[in-house]
Amino acid sequence: MERMAIDTEKALKALNNLIEINNDRVEGYETASKETDSVELKGLFANWKGTSETILSELRSEVRNLGGEPEEGTRVTGKFFRAWMDVKAALTGNDRHQILSSCEFGEDKAQETYQNVLEDYSNDLSAEQTSMIREQKSRLMADHDKVKALRDAEA
Repeated sequence: MERMAIDTEKALKALNNLIEINNDRVEGYETASKETDSVELKGLFANWKGTSETILSELRSEVRNLGGEPEEGTRVTGKFFRAWMDVKAALTGNDRHQILSSCEFGEDKAQETYQNVLEDYSNDLSAEQTSMIREQKSRLMADHDKVKALRDAEA
C-alpha cells in the first residue's frame, strides 16, 4: 500500500531544501573549476556539477508535480562555503589538496542535508519521493567518495 504525502507543504519544503544544497554544489564546483589550472580537476568538477544538474531536474519536476515553485537560491551555508573556498584558493595558490578539502566539506554538507531530509520528513514524503531521494543521496555519495579519495591521495 502506497503512503501519500501527509503534508504537501512539508514535502515541498523538504524537496526545496535538497534543491538548495544542489544549487550550492553547482555553484561550488563552478567556483572550484575557476580556482584550479588542472585540466583533470576541471573535468571532474564538471562531472560532479553535472550530477547535481541532473538531480536538480528531477527535484524541480517533483516540486512542480506537487503544485509548488522550485527554489532558485542557495543556502546561507552554501554562500559561506563558496566565500571560504574563494579565500582559501587565493591563499593557497591553487593548492590541489586544499581545493579538494574544500570540495569534500561541501560534499559532507550535501550528505548531511539529504540525511536530515530523510529523517525529518519521512512521514511527509511518498514512497516514490523517498526512493528518489535515497537514490540521489547514493549518487552524491559516489561523488563524495571520489573527492575524498583524491584529497587523501594529495595528502
